[in-house]
Amino acid sequence: MGGADDGNSSYGQKAFKRSKSHFADRVTADGRDGWPVEAGRYRLVVGRACPWASRAVISRRLLGLEDALSMAIADPIQDDRSWRFTLDPDDRDPVLGIRYLSEAYDKRESDYPGGVSVPALVDVPSGKLVTNDYQQLTLDLATEWTALHRDGAPDLYPRALRDEIDTVMAEVYEDVNNGVYRAGFATGQEEYEEACAGVFRRLDLLTSRLARQRYLVGDTLTEADIRLFTTLVRFDAVYHGHFKCNRWKLAENEVLWAYVRDLYQTPGFGDTVDFDHIKRHYYQVHTGINPTGIVPLGPDLAGWLTPHHREELGGRPFGDGTPPGPVPTAEAVPAHHRPTTDQGD
Repeated sequence: MGGADDGNSSYGQKAFKRSKSHFADRVTADGRDGWPVEAGRYRLVVGRACPWASRAVISRRLLGLEDALSMAIADPIQDDRSWRFTLDPDDRDPVLGIRYLSEAYDKRESDYPGGVSVPALVDVPSGKLVTNDYQQLTLDLATEWTALHRDGAPDLYPRALRDEIDTVMAEVYEDVNNGVYRAGFATGQEEYEEACAGVFRRLDLLTSRLARQRYLVGDTLTEADIRLFTTLVRFDAVYHGHFKCNRWKLAENEVLWAYVRDLYQTPGFGDTVDFDHIKRHYYQVHTGINPTGIVPLGPDLAGWLTPHHREELGGRPFGDGTPPGPVPTAEAVPAHHRPTTDQGD
């Protein structure tokens, strides 16, 4: 997700086009790009508000990479220098020693195009950005970092299903992940209507698919589910109102609402979601489409922890593996930023 240097006030004022990741180096088992997989060497910088960064947060947790790959959490509210570490003591990341993620970008290259985005992988010894390629990063965590995976880690990108996973992910990216942004940042009625119609056309197709199977591809969780989840979990909170994707709420779609609750209640998914960060980021940072910066009180979070009954479709979330263990205390989402079990049905 781009930073404030993209011009927060310009959102909704000019045609939206998602820039490609400028830094596309890969951290691999063989180190062919000069960045070998190595425990403790890299730091993952994320914003809990950002759906693209949330993919990496979920993957890292499901795969048990917490000890091998440390994580920095940026403030959901940016200033004119973009993502900043104002949640940390002295407003500095304690590992990288920097106040702004842009400092790691600047160490790698000056005058880079595309702005400062998360997720970002930073080389701790040099302080340089390695990659901000959100599309490839999680695939590499699943396939290149296997030597550091926890015992029982799921196979999130099984070789036999990759063609189907890639196809589903491409469709979800175009119409849903990126489609909500094209609708929300549209500058004209026709542009908005085309994007919004595409979002719901794809959601209708996904509804048909998920009415008969628990997960998107195969009978276990894969990268495809992670990528759809990060948009769906934000849908009613921000995309329905803020981005005008309001043909219906997710909670009004029986299949998708049950699917996203199933994932939310699966260890590694809901325990990474911070609804407070999500709402404050979108409504306070995108001043071009919400100039008052007012953050809505709703939607009510009651219901996220209610029974979903998706297990009746079969499927094994982690395949032959096991769920991840408890969230490390330092990375836990504050209780008041997430649903509680006493909110009723």
